[in-house]
Amino acid sequence: MAPKSATAKDNASAAVLNELKETIKRQQAEIASLKKKKAAPASHGHGGDVDISEEELDSYLTKPFFSLAMQRIGWLALFLASLSLTAIIMNGFEHTLSRQIELAYFVPLLAGHGGNTGGQSVGTVLSALSAGSIHVKDAPKVIGKEAMSGLVMGTMLGIVVGPIAHYGMGISEPVSTVIALTLPFVSAIAAFLGSAIPFIAIWLHLDPSVISGPAMTSFVDVCGLMSYFLIALTLPFV
Repeated sequence: MAPKSATAKDNASAAVLNELKETIKRQQAEIASLKKKKAAPASHGHGGDVDISEEELDSYLTKPFFSLAMQRIGWLALFLASLSLTAIIMNGFEHTLSRQIELAYFVPLLAGHGGNTGGQSVGTVLSALSAGSIHVKDAPKVIGKEAMSGLVMGTMLGIVVGPIAHYGMGISEPVSTVIALTLPFVSAIAAFLGSAIPFIAIWLHLDPSVISGPAMTSFVDVCGLMSYFLIALTLPFV
C-alpha cells in the first residue's frame, strides 16, 4: 500500500505542477497581448500604417528648439504668404465697403470664429487619429459629420448674433443680416477644412500636427472673407 500511496502523491504533484505551468503560460500570453494593445496607437501614429520607433517618439524632447523652428518656418512662411490674399480680397470689395463701412467691423470677428471652429475640428480629428478610433478610410464620414456640425452651429449662432448686432449694437439691418447669413457658411467651411486637412496631410505623407492648424487658419480666413463679401454683394439692400 505504501508504494501505491507514494505513486499517487507523485502523480498529484505532477498534475499540480503542470497546471501551474499552464497558468503561467496563459498569464504571459495575456501580458504580451496587453502590451501590444497598449502600444498600438503609438505604432500607427495619426491612423496611418507607418511604424514609429521609441527613438522617434522621444526625439521631440531631445530635439533643439532651433531645429523645431527650422522644421516649421517653411510652412508658416507659405501660409503667411497665402494670407496676403485677404488684402487682395479687401481691396477688390472696396466699393462694397465704401457703401457699408460697418462690414469692416466684423471681419476680425468672422476670422476669429472661423479659426475657433476649424481648430475644434482639427483637434478632434487629430486626437481620434492618434487614439486609433478613426482611420484614413473613415475620412468621408468624418468630414461630412464635421461639416454638418459646423453648419448647424453657424446657423444657431447666426440666429443669435444677427439680432444682437442690430438691436444691441446699433448695426444697420442689412449688415446684421449679412453677418447672420455668413456665420453658417464660415462655420461649415471651417469645420470641413479642419477635418479634411489632417487626412490630406496623411495622404501626402506630411505631418498633420505641423500643417493642419496653420493651413486651416489660412484657408478659412480667405474663404470666409470671400463668402462674407459675396453675400454682401448678392443682397440687393446692402
